[in-house]
Amino acid sequence: QVQLVESGGSLVQAGGSLTLSCVASGRTFNTYSMGWFRQAPGKEREFVAAISRSGGNTYYADSVKGRFTISRDNAKNTVYLQLNSLKPEDTAVYYCAATSGSYSRSRVYDYDYWGQGTQVTVSS
Repeated sequence: QVQLVESGGSLVQAGGSLTLSCVASGRTFNTYSMGWFRQAPGKEREFVAAISRSGGNTYYADSVKGRFTISRDNAKNTVYLQLNSLKPEDTAVYYCAATSGSYSRSRVYDYDYWGQGTQVTVSS
């Protein structure tokens, strides 16, 4: 069992930056690939980024490639999402998730555990 708690969401102007954090409980954090997803009002939850167990490999949605960076610190049981050059269309609730499978998985049902989400709002 893994419990995930996100933080760092906020209201920010377009072009600004944020760093989201997700802390995991338990001593098996480094056995999970981690992902970030987001869900805007009235839309389905969509994949944003994922990172391998060691942190050596990452995978991004085309819509955020070059603007967002995922990273992890296994000693702190934490995964991060750095959001740069934010756009109003990035407004959503951001969720972190854990999977026992590969970091290359990008579908909601590939992930076993989810956090409660953190709100990111980008004003124009």
